[in-house]
Formats: sequence, C-alpha cells, structure tokens
Amino acid sequence: MGRLRVVSAITALLLLAGCAAVAVTAGGIAGSTGVNHTLNGIVYKTFTTPMKDMRVATLKTLNRMDMPVTDDKEAKFGWLIVATARERVIEIELEKLTNRTTRMRVVANKGDFLKDSATGTEIIIQTVQTLEKSSAGAR
Repeated sequence: MGRLRVVSAITALLLLAGCAAVAVTAGGIAGSTGVNHTLNGIVYKTFTTPMKDMRVATLKTLNRMDMPVTDDKEAKFGWLIVATARERVIEIELEKLTNRTTRMRVVANKGDFLKDSATGTEIIIQTVQTLEKSSAGAR
C-alpha cells in the first residue's frame, strides 16, 4: 500500500510539471503580443497613442469586426465604448494616462458571470493593426 502511494505521488508530480509547461507557454504567447490578462478575464494594454486617436482606432476596429457599438461616451476615467457580439457585451475603457499615452481595458462579458478573454485579446490585437495602418497611411 505504501508503494502505491509513492508511485501515485510521483505520477501526480510528473503530470503537474506538464501543466506548468503549458501554463508558461500560454503566458509566453500572451506576452509576445504585449497584451496582459487578469485572472478574472479582463484584458488590457497601454498604448503610446493619444486618447482621441485610440477612440477612433477602437471604433474603426469594432466596425471592421462587425461588433455594433451601443454606447460611446466620456467617462470619469476617460472614455467608455460598449459593443455587442453574439451573446457578449464588450466594455472598452480608454484611460488617458498622459497626453500621448492611453490604457485600453477590454472586458467581454458572456452572460452574468463568464468572461471571454480571447475576444478581448483579439479586439486589442486588431486595434494595434488599425493604429499601424493609420500610421502607415499618414507617412
């Protein structure tokens, strides 16, 4: 019986080591895009882009992604944009950190309790592409 416990413990440790490798890989993928996640599904990124330009790029991105905007208003922290996508309400906060720096926070709510961080991440990635395209067009 004692041997069975030792073998079970060693097997469990080996299996957990595999999970750590997967977690490190997933963290590396998110880190390479410069997108940060919190444990509760909130996604955020800081841009070296003025608030006004971030708002325009965000609205263009949501339009390109076919996510209708249901609210677009100034807020205490900067700007709040709300959009929808199949059973999801996407809340995007743009917070002015400086005249040239804006923090984007995206929460994609699916129902009352679930968060869709993959959709939030894609919105940020697509907004980066929108900003790159407009900067290339300005040159």
